[in-house]
Amino acid sequence: MEMKKRITLELRNRSPTEVTELVLDNCRSSDGEIEGLNDTFKELEFLSMANVELSSLAKLPQLTKLRKLELSDNSIAGGLDVLAERCPNLTYLNLSGNKIKDLSTVEILTNLKNLKSLDLFNCEITNLEDYRDNIFRKLPQITYLDGFDQEDNEAPDSEEEDDEECEEYEDEDDEAGPPGEYEDDDDEEEGESDLGEEEEDVGLSYLMKEEIHDEEDDDDYVEDGGEGEEDDDEEEAVVQGEKRKRDAEDEGDEDED
Repeated sequence: MEMKKRITLELRNRSPTEVTELVLDNCRSSDGEIEGLNDTFKELEFLSMANVELSSLAKLPQLTKLRKLELSDNSIAGGLDVLAERCPNLTYLNLSGNKIKDLSTVEILTNLKNLKSLDLFNCEITNLEDYRDNIFRKLPQITYLDGFDQEDNEAPDSEEEDDEECEEYEDEDDEAGPPGEYEDDDDEEEGESDLGEEEEDVGLSYLMKEEIHDEEDDDDYVEDGGEGEEDDDEEEAVVQGEKRKRDAEDEGDEDED
């Protein structure tokens, strides 16, 4: 009953057909029955039932879209053939901490053609001689066993990678701001920069023209000054000539007298 209650809590106001992930860890099943979990979860892709006291998978519902199944820390000793029939698209299966002892129990998983990762950590089977070599030979489709491949390279944690990608995406959105905001700022800055350069060019040319005009004005002033002096000299000469003429006429008048 606890399993059914937990499933109800997980669903809340959603329909089972909308659920893609379901975590039922640490619940207590009734006599190994997965109560509340049924065929209506058609879109389920991830199911976790760690430490729920399961001893059999006989009542596992048909979950054709299920890709990841967590069954660690239960009491499962066999009956794995059900998985190929009920969950044919499994890519990840965790059976660590169960009561699996023999290679023949695991060999049936060859029917899971898409299985890439299998975890049997803390099962008795891991104590067998050449355990890893035998598993990789009997299940050629898997890439990772207990978290490592045949060359002892650790399997990537897809969940952490997904979280990091989401965080990076959110950070980029936060830094990016509203669309067009920084583009407008850049355009304004470029416009101001171009305007500044134009003003600088205009200013320089204007100053150069002013200097040229000033020099021309100076030259005009000098030239005008020279002409003025010549005119003054001519006027002065005329005045002196007229004065001498008057003086001569005065002297003539005196002689006549």
